[in-house]
Amino acid sequence: MKTTDLIKQLKRIFLVTVMALIALFATYTVAQTKSKVKNIVLVHGAFADGSGYKGVYDILVKQGYNVSVVQNPLTSLKDDVAATNRIIDRQDGPVILVGHSWGGTVITQAGNNPKVVGLVYIAAFAPDKGEDTLQWVMSLPPAPENGILPPDANGMVYFDKAKFHAGFAADVSADLAGFMYASQGPIAGQCFTDKVETAAFKNKPAYGIVATEDKGINPDIQRNMYKRANMKVTEIKASHAVFISQPAKVANVIITAATSAVK
Repeated sequence: MKTTDLIKQLKRIFLVTVMALIALFATYTVAQTKSKVKNIVLVHGAFADGSGYKGVYDILVKQGYNVSVVQNPLTSLKDDVAATNRIIDRQDGPVILVGHSWGGTVITQAGNNPKVVGLVYIAAFAPDKGEDTLQWVMSLPPAPENGILPPDANGMVYFDKAKFHAGFAADVSADLAGFMYASQGPIAGQCFTDKVETAAFKNKPAYGIVATEDKGINPDIQRNMYKRANMKVTEIKASHAVFISQPAKVANVIITAATSAVK
């Protein structure tokens, strides 16, 4: 074989090899992109509603995520889990399920939905099977600023207006805290004694955010629950309303959960 012919053949082999590698890389990249979780479902807690997630929602949507926000009736664990599952079932693929405060108890049960592939707890409760939220509330002394009132004549629990800013959302403006108090979602007292049937964090990856300045849930209660559940923990210097006051940091944890949970 002439030298020129050999060079031409080697060039063809090199070109074919390069093209094959490019095609392989493109296929791998598409597969990886398709397999990353894009659906995020956000669940609020007591004394709040879904609108508090606006800052987190905006960040996630700009990053290309499909975000849905549950509006819990706050009437029982069963009712809130049902409301959450209705939203999960509407998603077109795997879901990262996020819960704040009481919403953590909700996602612990609702997270057993087969579409859920990861959980994020934001200053949230994480009771195990057979446990209820109240036993964790009482596991350590509350902060003096905590303003959770006894159930009223209708069995509903509110947060005290005089303590709302300091006890629930100390790191937001007084005006915003005033609106949050006025629009708070009261919760049925029975919710706190409803027991979890199956804890999703037992078999699905979970991430926990500790709000280190939290006066609504003692931060050590959060740490104790998260450690027991073997969660990946992020601590953020913030009030109980960390999802409102620090939306970028909260969104970063959710994005980490979504990019790690590749199906």
